[in-house]
Amino acid sequence: MIWAAEAGDPVSRPVFYSLPLWLTITFYVVAVATLVWFFYAVARKIRRYRSGRQDPADRPAWRRLPGALLGVFTNRNVLRDNWYAGLAHLAVFWGFVGLFVATILVLVDNDILHPLLPSWTFMKGDFYLVFSWLADFSGAILVVGLAMFVFRRAVLRPRQLRVEERDDVAFLKPRVVRWEDWAFLVLLLTAGLGGFFLEALRIRATNPSFEGVSFVGWLLSGWLGDTGVTASGADTTFGYLWVFHALSAMALIAFIPTSKAWHMLAGWYSLAVKPARIGDMPPAVPTAGGGYGRLEDLSRGELAILEACIRCGRCHVECPAAEGGFPLSPRDLILALQVSARRLLPGLRPAPGTTATAPALAGEVIPASWLWSCTSCLACDEVCPLGIQHLPLILQMRRDLVARGEVSDRIQDTLTNVMRYGNSLGQSPRNRARWVKELPFEVKDARKEPVEYLWFVGDYASFDPRAQAVTLAAARVFHAAGLDFGILYEAEQNTGTDVRRIGEEGLFEMQRDKNLQALAKAQFRKILTTDPHSYHALTREYGSLNGNGGVPVLHHTEVLAGLLESGRLCIVAPLRGDVTYHDPCYLGRYGRVFDAPRRVLTALGAPLHEMPRNRERAFCCGAGGGRIWMEDVPGVKERPAESRVREAAGLKGVGTLVVACPKDLVMFRDALKTTGLEEVLAVRDIVELVEDAIGATQRSEA
Repeated sequence: MIWAAEAGDPVSRPVFYSLPLWLTITFYVVAVATLVWFFYAVARKIRRYRSGRQDPADRPAWRRLPGALLGVFTNRNVLRDNWYAGLAHLAVFWGFVGLFVATILVLVDNDILHPLLPSWTFMKGDFYLVFSWLADFSGAILVVGLAMFVFRRAVLRPRQLRVEERDDVAFLKPRVVRWEDWAFLVLLLTAGLGGFFLEALRIRATNPSFEGVSFVGWLLSGWLGDTGVTASGADTTFGYLWVFHALSAMALIAFIPTSKAWHMLAGWYSLAVKPARIGDMPPAVPTAGGGYGRLEDLSRGELAILEACIRCGRCHVECPAAEGGFPLSPRDLILALQVSARRLLPGLRPAPGTTATAPALAGEVIPASWLWSCTSCLACDEVCPLGIQHLPLILQMRRDLVARGEVSDRIQDTLTNVMRYGNSLGQSPRNRARWVKELPFEVKDARKEPVEYLWFVGDYASFDPRAQAVTLAAARVFHAAGLDFGILYEAEQNTGTDVRRIGEEGLFEMQRDKNLQALAKAQFRKILTTDPHSYHALTREYGSLNGNGGVPVLHHTEVLAGLLESGRLCIVAPLRGDVTYHDPCYLGRYGRVFDAPRRVLTALGAPLHEMPRNRERAFCCGAGGGRIWMEDVPGVKERPAESRVREAAGLKGVGTLVVACPKDLVMFRDALKTTGLEEVLAVRDIVELVEDAIGATQRSEA
C-alpha cells in the first residue's frame, strides 16, 4: 500500500504508515516488556543504593538546584577545558532531549488523544510543520555530536579515554568498559540514523510536498531516488527497516539502567548534591575506624553518584599520581567502586553450605597502594564535569586502613612524632622558634603581649633549614613594613591537616585542641601564616569546628599584596628576569587565593609567564595528603615535583619558579637536583623576591 498526498489532504503523517495490524500490536507488546524491564532494573538499582547508610548530605541543596540545572542545560562543565568534547556532548544532549520530547508528543497525540479525544489531536497543520523541522534538527545535531565522539574515540584516541589493563584490581575489566562505551555510542547512532532513513523511505514512497520541512529526510529521500530506489521499493523496505529501528530503540531503553548511559539521570543528582565548596574533610562515620571498611559504609547518595561517571578521563589526566606512574587513577577508582557495587550489593549470595564474607573495601576492592598514592591535591574533584567527589572516598578508606594498622613504618613514625613532639620532623618543641635568634630584632611572644598579627609559622617553615631561610626573610620583610606581629613560640603545634588526610582523625583532633588552647591564651586581631596547609586548617577546619570564626586568617601573599599597594613597602630595586608562579594546592584550589600572589609579582615589576597548568588547573608538587612523609612506590616514572619543574623550565626566558609554600620550596629544590635543572631554574619563595625588591635597610614610616 502506498499512501499518496492529494490536494486537500491534512498536513500530517501516519504514525505506523503501512504496517500491518499484527506488527503494530507486537510493537506495543515489546514496548511494554521493555518498559517493565527498565523499571525492574531501576528498582534493583535503587535497592542497591538503599543498602548504603543514610546521610543528610545526600539530600539535594535546593537553593543550588537552579545552578545545577543551568550547568546541565548549558553543558558548561563539559565545555570547560575541552571545547571539542564539550560541543559534541552539547549536540548529543540537546539532540537527545529534542527527540525525547518529540517521541512524547507523538505518544500523547497518537496513543492517548487519538483514541479518546480525537478532536484534541494536534499533530497536524502548522504545528506538525514546526514539529517536523525541530525533530529533524534535533536528530541532525545528535548524529553530528555522535560522529564527533566516534572520531574522537576511533581516530584521535586521547589518553584520558584509554582504560588500560591492570593486574592489581579484580573489579575492573577494561575490555568490558570499552565494549560498553562503544555499545552506547552505536545504539544512539543506530537510533538516530535509523529514524532518518525510515523518514526518507516514507517520503520517497508518498512524496508529500509539505515534507520539505523534514529537511534531512527530504534530502535522503532525494538521494534514494537518485540511487534507483522506487516509491514501491521504498514502501516495501519501510516495514523491514521499521522493525530494525524499533528493536534498536527498545535495546537502547533496556541498556540505559544497566550501563554508563545511566549517567543521563545520575548526573543530575550528582550536581544537585555537590557541595558549594569542595575540599572539606568528610565527617567520620559510625564504623570501627570512622571510615569506609565495606561498600555498605558508603552513603546511599555516594553509591548513586558512582554511576554518574561518564568516563571522560579528565580526572585521570589531571591527577599527579596517574601522570607520574603511581598506581592511583581517580577514574579507575570510581569505575572499580562502581563495578564492585554492582556485583556485591545489596549483599553477597553465598553458595549453599558456605558463608561469604564481604571483601574489605580498602585493600581488597581498592588496593591500598592506590589510596596512599593520593596527594589530596583536589584536582580530580575540580575538573569533574558531573561533580563527583573522589577525594572524600579516598580519605574515608584511608581512615579504615589506619584503624586496622595497615600503614607503613615511615607513616607510623611520623604520626608518633606529631603525637610526641607536636611536629612531623621529630624535633623538640623548644627548637620550633630557634630561628628568631638569627634576627637583629625581637619577635614578640603573642602569649605575653598583644599583637595585630599572630604569625602561625608551621612545621617545615620552623624546622627545615631550607624553609627557615624563607621564614627569616618573611620576618625581616614584616619588620621592615612595621607590621605588629608575634608568634606562639613552643606552644605552636602541627595543625594536623596532613595527619587528618592520612586518616588519623583522633590525632588531628588532639592537635587542633592544643592549637586552639594556645590561640586562646594569645592576644591578636588577625592570624597570618606562610604555610598553605596551616592556612587551610585555620580557615576551614578549626573555625567551623570550634568557634574560631570571625578571626581573619590571611596568607602571607595577601598581607604582602596589601603592604605593597598601601605603600608600607616601597620598591627600591624592581626585579629583573622573567618568573613563573606555582599555585599551591591548599592555597589555590582549596583556598581560592589566586590573585594576591600575582598582585605581589606585578608590584615587584616581575614579568610573569604562566605555566600551561595554572590557577585551578595548577599541577601538584606531590607533597600533600601526607605524601611528603611516604616512600615512593616501585615503577614510578616521574615524581610530580619533577614534572612541574620541567614545565617551568620549558617556559622561554623564565629563570625563577616562584612558590608560596614551604613544602613546595623543599619539593621543587629537590626536584631540580634529580632533573639536573639547577643551572637552568631557581626556586624562590615570593617573600624572598619582596625582600630583594625593597632593599635590606627599608623601614616603614607608617
